[in-house]
Amino acid sequence: MIAIAVCDDSESIVNGLSKLIQKYGEEFNQDIKIYKFNSGIHLIDRYVGNYDIIFLDIKMPNMDGLETAAQIRVRDKDVTIIFLTSLIQHALDGYKVDAANYIIKPISYKRLKMELDAWIDKRLQNDEPYIVLKNNNGNYKVMIKELTYIETSNRNVLIHTKKDSLICHKKMRELENELKSKGFSRCHSSYIVNLAYIENIEKMDAKLITGEMIPISKTKKKEFMQSLAQFWGERL
Repeated sequence: MIAIAVCDDSESIVNGLSKLIQKYGEEFNQDIKIYKFNSGIHLIDRYVGNYDIIFLDIKMPNMDGLETAAQIRVRDKDVTIIFLTSLIQHALDGYKVDAANYIIKPISYKRLKMELDAWIDKRLQNDEPYIVLKNNNGNYKVMIKELTYIETSNRNVLIHTKKDSLICHKKMRELENELKSKGFSRCHSSYIVNLAYIENIEKMDAKLITGEMIPISKTKKKEFMQSLAQFWGERL
């Protein structure tokens, strides 16, 4: 399924674009879920982190499209943002927030089809897995390849990535079940590690390629070493 958000302060544009997207889905047998928003604030407040594409109006009151996109990028670095605008000079500012492209209003079906075709072709070539994590600040999309390890910290779950860390409200068991088939293994009651980041095992610790040492508990070691041996074996 393709999840598409449409955000514009004009109800007619939101509804009109949604109908064109529905037409595309019916014509090319694509399962598309559409989420409608009438302001940048509305979109940010209800951001769920699982959108594939966001069609975002640049000129909106209170919070314009560029500011909205900047806040989205804090939570989601990978979602495709396509700006809607009446003036091309406004659209050029969109590249500051890594916008994929822009569409000049009024929006034609031909132009929309071009963008959706390009997005689908790109996804088929590079369909990378991710998980959506939630905390008090909202929802965040984290790419599996960026996630190094997970640990419990002060009754919270702390997600570590190559660039930063964030608190997550999911339970360790829930994350363990979600990530087990994606190359992760629980080496300790307080740790889940991405096997792709393990450099070597030093007694009761797993040394990551980042230099970090992750403890291995006695009760988890046998199962963990079996998971690691299978993971490494698949890549020999």
